[in-house]
Amino acid sequence: MSLPQLFQPIAFRSVTARNRICVAPMCQYSATDGLGDDWHIQQLGAKAMGGAGIVMAEATHVSAVGRITAQCLGAYNPAHQHLLGRLAKIIASGGAVPAIQIGHAGRKASVGRPWDGGKPVAVADGGWEPVGASAIAFAEGYSVPRALGVAEVQGIVEQFAASVRMSRLAGFKLVELHAAHGYLLHSFLSPLSNTRNDQYGGDLKGRARLLMEIVEAARAEWPEELPLWVRLSCTDWAEGGNTIVDTIEIAKMLKASGQVDLIDCSSGGVSSRQHIPSIHPGYHVPFAEAIRTQAGIATGAVGMITGAEQAAEIVANGRADVVLVGRAVLADPAWPLHAAKKLGVAPPLPPQFLRATLSGA
Repeated sequence: MSLPQLFQPIAFRSVTARNRICVAPMCQYSATDGLGDDWHIQQLGAKAMGGAGIVMAEATHVSAVGRITAQCLGAYNPAHQHLLGRLAKIIASGGAVPAIQIGHAGRKASVGRPWDGGKPVAVADGGWEPVGASAIAFAEGYSVPRALGVAEVQGIVEQFAASVRMSRLAGFKLVELHAAHGYLLHSFLSPLSNTRNDQYGGDLKGRARLLMEIVEAARAEWPEELPLWVRLSCTDWAEGGNTIVDTIEIAKMLKASGQVDLIDCSSGGVSSRQHIPSIHPGYHVPFAEAIRTQAGIATGAVGMITGAEQAAEIVANGRADVVLVGRAVLADPAWPLHAAKKLGVAPPLPPQFLRATLSGA
């Protein structure tokens, strides 16, 4: 039986992953002043030992005001550097490519942790003033963000570059820029949240200017031989927002830049009025397939990918180049090992785990 494509190596520039399963970035909301601890090390280490080809650290923010919650990871203070290095090292020691997602929460910043309700946190209660493309609140009950001036926008470009530099020095081998889910970069891309009339607003090219500038600045800090990914929301699921047609055009811009290697295809998050017709296993896969085909750039599929056969089909049929698995791996760090066995593949077990095969694990 031939080796399923899901478990064949894949290369991005000089980096080769042992298979095409990527552990999606999943916020743990467990840091203090942007600094993580042993919780982050053990949970990412477990994912790497579990057999994934790429393990991506959670959304790591470019500034304190760019955090989603007060408990989110940061890459903006020299004090964060050591922990980032430990994260990259533990992932690599498990045989996976160490990756990290870099982002800014924008107008969706300063909220509570999900298990605390996830509601906006006022400045008086320890929160901070969110910023955004325009002075438009995300939803009722959210603070109206302060619209960023042009000089401030350009300062955020520099913040992204600095965080990418920290990631390089920490030893990560893949960086993903978070431009989805209604966070800052997505809020510039979407006409629902960007009503600017300067160079960072207007038509799609203007709305994409910030993302393109950040890609260029990031690549200046990120070695040419290492891959750079971008996560996009492929549709806003709301009237007047971006659609897959718009996102294909953004993907074409990123492809033409020569700087970006893969589009991580998600959706939504920019509007509280969004309506998703059907949330079902693999519901983002058609977006990944459309961008891969029409923009000519590699894609990652994400969203309720929980079965081995499901993941294998997506890759085998050229619908995406990699699958990003989140909740399934959060529940079972060894999901890739179990998927390999289900597909008839000898799982890439660390030698310390070999005794497990005697019991049929």
